[in-house]
Amino acid sequence: EDQKKLTEEMKRKQEQGSMQLQGEVQELAIEEWLANKFPLDTIDEINTRHTNSRYLNDLVLQDEIHAENDIAVATKDSDLLLLAVPAQSIGTTLKLLDGKISSQCMIISCAKGIDRETGLLASQMVGEAFPDHIHGALSGPSFASDMVRGLPTAVTVATNDPDKTAEIASILSAGSFRVYASDDINGVELGGALKNILAIGVGAARSMELGASAEAALIARGFTEITRLATALGAKRETLSGLSGLGDLVLTCSSTQSRNFSYGMALGRNDPLDDLPLAEGAFTAKVGLELAKANDVEVPIISSVVDVLEKRVTAREAVQQLLMRPLKHEKN
Repeated sequence: EDQKKLTEEMKRKQEQGSMQLQGEVQELAIEEWLANKFPLDTIDEINTRHTNSRYLNDLVLQDEIHAENDIAVATKDSDLLLLAVPAQSIGTTLKLLDGKISSQCMIISCAKGIDRETGLLASQMVGEAFPDHIHGALSGPSFASDMVRGLPTAVTVATNDPDKTAEIASILSAGSFRVYASDDINGVELGGALKNILAIGVGAARSMELGASAEAALIARGFTEITRLATALGAKRETLSGLSGLGDLVLTCSSTQSRNFSYGMALGRNDPLDDLPLAEGAFTAKVGLELAKANDVEVPIISSVVDVLEKRVTAREAVQQLLMRPLKHEKN
């Protein structure tokens, strides 16, 4: 009954169509499900059949994976906690974790976005909520289905304690899943967050059939924008050229498995967006543009994506605006 009411509330708010309300729905869902109301049928499926058909079809999970609908039970005695919730729900999740984890628990965010209310990265929010805990971020080119199937996957982890970063990388690495250590939390998180905005743009280009050359140009020039903005926010250039930056950008901008890429394709076709899966880039785009303006960084592609998302122009009009920009030296 609780789940039915939640679903009805989500649908009611989504029908109103605003990005603000979509974010409220998402937070409502996280708060309800984590507060001991996660759908019991999904929990039972994971624990008995070792599948999660809602997200991973019939792929089989490892027997050691156990689902729990009580956050206190799930996190009890944990030494390492991975926050794999949407970026816009990190704040709500942290509130639910208050008083439920040990003082020694290390907290690693796997979210790829920037909080639109505070402009903070997930690890910064974790640091504010749990200042005495080792915390950091894990990011990189990694589709869940590839990982479950045991296909080779490589990501990057960074924390606020260099001595612990390598240890965490070793703990999380296994078989075909490789985790590389980094000392650049900002770079790891910003690469993962900002590339989602570009994926929306490239997805729109794909649906408008602008051609592979146009997509390549968007990716290359978009990567220049990401690098300019992220370095202005404290990231290291070499991190952005690694797995969590360029690596994740290439993956996200080349496959319909990417929710952001698929969201962009729907934008380019002018399809309804309300029933699409969560696309972090749709929430991060505006705050990314605000950060760019605050730091006097020019980001025309990101700006165009925001214009399309906010319906100031169509996707085709945005392309024309980009093509009409004055020619510059490539390094600018």
